[in-house]
Amino acid sequence: MKKFGMRIALAGLALVSVASAAGAQDLPLLPYLDVSRPVEERAADLVRRMTLEEKAQQLVNQARAIPRLNVPAYDWWSESLHGVATDGTTEFPEPIGLGATFDTPAIHEMAVVIGTEGRIKHVQAVRAGHSNIFEGLDFWAPNINIFRDPRWGRGQETYGEDPFLTARMGVAFVTGMQGDDARYYRVISTPKHFAVHSGPEPTRHTADVTVSKHDELDTYLPAFRATVVEAKADSVMCAYNSINGQPACANEFLLQDQLRGKWGFNGYVVSDCGAVLNIFDGHHYKPTQAESSAISLKRGMDNECVDFTTKVTDDHDYKPYLDAVKQGFLKESDIDLAVVRLFTARMKLGMFDPPQMVPYSNIDEKLLDSAGHRAMARKLANESMVLLKNDGVLPLKTSGLKIAVVGPLADQTKVLLGNYNGTPTHTVSVLEGLRAEFPGATIDYVPGTQYLGTEASPVPAALLTTDGKPGVKATYMKRDMREMPDPTVHPPIVATRIEQGLDLAANPEPVEVAGVKPLAIRWETSFAPPDAGEFNLGIQTKGAQFFRLSVDGKEVIAAWDAGGVSTKLGHVHFEKGKPVQIMVEFGQGDGPSPMARLVWSKVNLKPQPEAVTAAKSADVVVAVVGITSELEGEEMPVSEEGFKGGDRTSLDLPKPEQALLEAVAATGKPLVVVLTNGSALGVNWAKEHANAILEAWYPGEEGGAAVAETLSGRNNPAGRLPVTFYKDVSQLPPFENYAMKGRTYRYFEGTPLYPFGYGLSYTTFAYSGLTLPTAAVAAGSPVVAEVTVTNSGGKAGDEVAQLYLEFPNVPGAPLRALRAFRRVHLEAGASQKLRFELSPRDMSMVTEAGDPIVAEGEYSVSVGGGQPQTRAAVVTGSFNIEGKLKLAE
Repeated sequence: MKKFGMRIALAGLALVSVASAAGAQDLPLLPYLDVSRPVEERAADLVRRMTLEEKAQQLVNQARAIPRLNVPAYDWWSESLHGVATDGTTEFPEPIGLGATFDTPAIHEMAVVIGTEGRIKHVQAVRAGHSNIFEGLDFWAPNINIFRDPRWGRGQETYGEDPFLTARMGVAFVTGMQGDDARYYRVISTPKHFAVHSGPEPTRHTADVTVSKHDELDTYLPAFRATVVEAKADSVMCAYNSINGQPACANEFLLQDQLRGKWGFNGYVVSDCGAVLNIFDGHHYKPTQAESSAISLKRGMDNECVDFTTKVTDDHDYKPYLDAVKQGFLKESDIDLAVVRLFTARMKLGMFDPPQMVPYSNIDEKLLDSAGHRAMARKLANESMVLLKNDGVLPLKTSGLKIAVVGPLADQTKVLLGNYNGTPTHTVSVLEGLRAEFPGATIDYVPGTQYLGTEASPVPAALLTTDGKPGVKATYMKRDMREMPDPTVHPPIVATRIEQGLDLAANPEPVEVAGVKPLAIRWETSFAPPDAGEFNLGIQTKGAQFFRLSVDGKEVIAAWDAGGVSTKLGHVHFEKGKPVQIMVEFGQGDGPSPMARLVWSKVNLKPQPEAVTAAKSADVVVAVVGITSELEGEEMPVSEEGFKGGDRTSLDLPKPEQALLEAVAATGKPLVVVLTNGSALGVNWAKEHANAILEAWYPGEEGGAAVAETLSGRNNPAGRLPVTFYKDVSQLPPFENYAMKGRTYRYFEGTPLYPFGYGLSYTTFAYSGLTLPTAAVAAGSPVVAEVTVTNSGGKAGDEVAQLYLEFPNVPGAPLRALRAFRRVHLEAGASQKLRFELSPRDMSMVTEAGDPIVAEGEYSVSVGGGQPQTRAAVVTGSFNIEGKLKLAE
């Protein structure tokens, strides 16, 4: 999807109750409005009454209204990766952190909260008389792609590298979102991106991935199968790339053989945004767009995401389907099938029924961003914390300590929210969390490095010229705030003038724009750098709905709705006296005192001496370092070393942060490293030299509080790594290679920095009494494993019990595989007996030929706090399977 891991403002027109509208006009009760009829019959009746063009208009994300049938317009695009992606909602940890919780009941509860807040937002939009992007009830989440390679920028959106863990998390999320009402969905959840999709980002619109059937069925498809077959997801999103020669949104094996064939999926398939266009212009799979759109629809895609925030006023989005019918590439009956699926979904959401019939229409709106929901965000943030190292320095005393806090990320909140996020009403930074949790401590904060900081000064007006004269050309436009990012949209110009400097607040507003809303401003100027070298160049904004900075036509930075005061910087190289052309675009919001100014700083990545001074006078140093979703993410320009187009080229901690760690560690004071990141970091030096390392991920709105509570011991960490932390990229196969050999804990034979499933605690746990069947078990029968886990330490805490299988020696089997897990809380000295029942699918593997089987022979079992042979406390045993069973794909 188009990147928007930032706030998107909402505006426009929305859905009304069709049933109410029909009643208001005293129309006869048509079959599609008759709630006593089966929903599929109602949908078919409605579609039967539409013209061909009206049907085609429903095949796109901005589905048009059909006034004569009382069908309102509907935008299918809403997001909820870890919270509803709008203003004023609860934002939970990024999914990679959720994966680290190993807590499926909590993920289910979180999804109920997200679905509830999504319903409330929708109801509010309907009441206000509009339904626009991000105001619907169809949510494009979860992302259940497999994080096969830590270089992938969007891996942060997933639950990690393991198909079993991802499947369990995905099922919990989908069932929580969609609800348990027999007739209506709370919202519809859309697992994505189907399938075999995990970078590289820059080539995703053209890449053709070659993958074996073994790897598809063993790694890339199990989570999708589970969310469809078990959780009954009513929607699935197809991906951008091609797989084995066919684009994902026209892939016979994925859409027909697996999804609608073997899995029996009856819902609708939505394309990733622009993916159907890519069938023609990226993959060149068909010679025209009409043929490309036709083949996608015929093979199972029902709803094309083709437009983003710009409100469509012509027929460019749905015209290819009309052309395809006229040219004989598509039958009208093909369109009928897709549109019936779409209206079946809308009816299951209650959109065509009286609101009093739909239980989810009457949710208490006070639940939105409620204290209870924020408490759940805190709980999940606490559960996501993974303690990677501790030599005894943690937990810290809450009073009497002098704590030096270094790292610019400690005093930032945006980093905590990751990507595909909404904007909560409050977010707790790590520094704020520490000050609240350690009231009796002296806390001295020093950024310590310019890297990832936001300190910058206004660019002097004297350096900015237009046509050789001092000044900046400013163009003021009346435009819909949603249209600003689209370069093909040309809003009407209200005023043009030359201004002194690029600073909105420093120049009086032109009289012509008084009262003009919405307002956009474009500044264009020539800039002659007074010095050569590397610079940070960016924009400081307040009240921006959208802003973008380009230098010599190349986009340097761009951001959606930055909320309050925000500074975003990009890396540029200047030659002394050599002019460059600068353009800034700014979409002004409705808030008071908007700000937009061009700012810069000379790059200086050396550790700041003040950080070393603070460390010398402290009892302990807490260094908050890592990366952000502005460095790793979805297909975006990134100008920093170690990153490319949204992906990573190195696993190392960025060099300026590494230098900061080494500088403060040289003081000899205890060093606690807190990591923020959405993917594995090769923190080799920190593992050897830091006293403690806490992995915090992007922990959501309560993330700073969770970090502080973990450092104090109020929260006893029990998160486990949902990915392997490799030492460096030399341990990885080529990024573009989708073969699983040598990837993830299931097929990697080397020694990682930290293994999948790893995590420490402030207490200790012991396992005993593993019982398994002593007699051979017939293939196809379940196997029960029981074990006792004991908190053998002196502090209450959670433990994540993990059950791994090693399979009979059959080609295609992984080294080992997670097949059950349970997160439990135990008081000090307490024990609990755990029971795991393994189904035939839990015990299955995939042969080299791509057949899922329960193999005959001996299975080794390990149950404990991590993988076997990783220093985790475990007990082991074995059982035998008699006979062989082939499972359904």
